[in-house]
Amino acid sequence: MKYEYDKVWEFTNEVFLKMGCPANDAKLASDVLVSADMRGIDSHGVARLIGYVRLWDADRINPTPSIKIVHETPSTAVVDGDAGLGLVVAPKAMEIAIDKANAVGTGWVSVKNSNHYGIAGYHAMMALEHDMIGMSMTNASPLVSPTFSTERMLGTNPIAVAIPADKQPPFVADFATTTAANGKLEILQRKGEDAPVGWIQDEQGLPSTNPEELKKGGALLPLGGDRVHSSHKGYCLGSIVDIFSAVLSGANFGPWAPPFVSFLPMPKNPVGEGLGHFLGAMRIDGFRPADEFKENMDVWIERFRSAKTTSEAPKVLIPGDPEREMEVERKVTGIPINDKVVIDLKEVAKRFELSF
Repeated sequence: MKYEYDKVWEFTNEVFLKMGCPANDAKLASDVLVSADMRGIDSHGVARLIGYVRLWDADRINPTPSIKIVHETPSTAVVDGDAGLGLVVAPKAMEIAIDKANAVGTGWVSVKNSNHYGIAGYHAMMALEHDMIGMSMTNASPLVSPTFSTERMLGTNPIAVAIPADKQPPFVADFATTTAANGKLEILQRKGEDAPVGWIQDEQGLPSTNPEELKKGGALLPLGGDRVHSSHKGYCLGSIVDIFSAVLSGANFGPWAPPFVSFLPMPKNPVGEGLGHFLGAMRIDGFRPADEFKENMDVWIERFRSAKTTSEAPKVLIPGDPEREMEVERKVTGIPINDKVVIDLKEVAKRFELSF
């Protein structure tokens, strides 16, 4: 079924309020979460809502965090999220990065003691309205085996970069450093479909198409899938995200990153606090006049759009195109929600005595 944006947002907001979030935080968390559904990233939208509730039930989410800077320079900061919703902690950390960029040209914020922060692109795009380039990344539950390993050491560890243009829509790259994000496996599980070869391996390190493989000791694969297809590059990218987000801030890194699902035990002997994020903002006029840059970005985008295509597609896409087009469509047609997710949301509604 499809549901109107306003109704999905209102339900989500009510749930965060019931969890004890202040009104402004509940609104912000709802904006971030439902933006994923609107942009077609269904794995990170309301499908995740029950997961946040269960983490809150397990006392792993603080609904009223005291988010604070614990170390800073004019252009950098470390932020302690006080175990808050990453959906709230990350945007507030990005605001700090933007403020620093306004003051000195660039702002870089590493975050510790946070939780899952939704889609990386939301936070990076916050910089666009300030004529800035935005960057966003986060470490995540260890589900990914490094190249040549069977041990799960890294998360899907996404990277997002948002770059403004003039008359053209912005360039927004938002991608996991794995061949596929875990949320895509969850979607396949709900649909009862197999995973493509190159997404996952079993516990012996052999290729698998079973989307349930992670529950049996298997692992996601770095971007590239295997060494022949350059999985070492995906491994490097995921490692960079882990180091910038967690080693730099004092969050848990590598296999110590806390799991998103509440039923799994927390890793023993933690090396830091919570999950980590890394946010950045760069003023374009720190390099050249913003208007000139954005005009050149239009030229860049238009030239790439006009590139000759293969027989597989009618046009060349610019990063951010599919999500932007999906947002336009879903404003009219509504948000499709899988039947199994609806069951979860009705469970949440019952839990908080709400109507869905």
